[in-house]
Amino acid sequence: MKCHAGCPQIAVIGALKARGLWPEHERRQGGLIVATYDYTDEHGNLLYQVVRYQPKDFKQRRPDGCGGWIWRKGARQVLYRLPEVLEAPIVFVVEGERDVETLRSQGFVATTNAGGAKAPWLQDFTESLGGREVILIPYNDAPGRARVLTIARALLGKAARLVVLELEGGKDITDWFARGHSETELIALVEGQAVSQ
Repeated sequence: MKCHAGCPQIAVIGALKARGLWPEHERRQGGLIVATYDYTDEHGNLLYQVVRYQPKDFKQRRPDGCGGWIWRKGARQVLYRLPEVLEAPIVFVVEGERDVETLRSQGFVATTNAGGAKAPWLQDFTESLGGREVILIPYNDAPGRARVLTIARALLGKAARLVVLELEGGKDITDWFARGHSETELIALVEGQAVSQ
């Protein structure tokens, strides 16, 4: 497409996308997009998305300003559901966005960072959780437990209260709830496992 008025190509494509004439492809690198998770700043403005594919894979994309996407990691990384985290006195930290959404459906405030167990834990994440009661639930594998140890070390002396809760009978919190456990059982486990600072 060419604009005879001298518009840049990206503006032309953005205008076509805005009118539904240049649809986003739902397939990328051989996978089907099955979920998107919005990461926003403190005010709810979209910074980037984590895109989940089937077969299981994850990519980050950020708005290009013209109605499309730049398929690269955003410059500023934040905790998932940041505005909720900043308002809450108690926050669960889990490994993935799906687990965050599972906890939210049970009435809890939860968060994670993009990139899974291998992603670095940033100082900004620690600051966002400062002064809060933080419950860390590791994914039930060696990388998940190592990730929680890293986060716990970063939060020592900064969180008002820190709990590391390993759940029996499931690989993650979503699996744990799917096996018939309840939110009241989770609360009881948190209260029984609490470690005061």
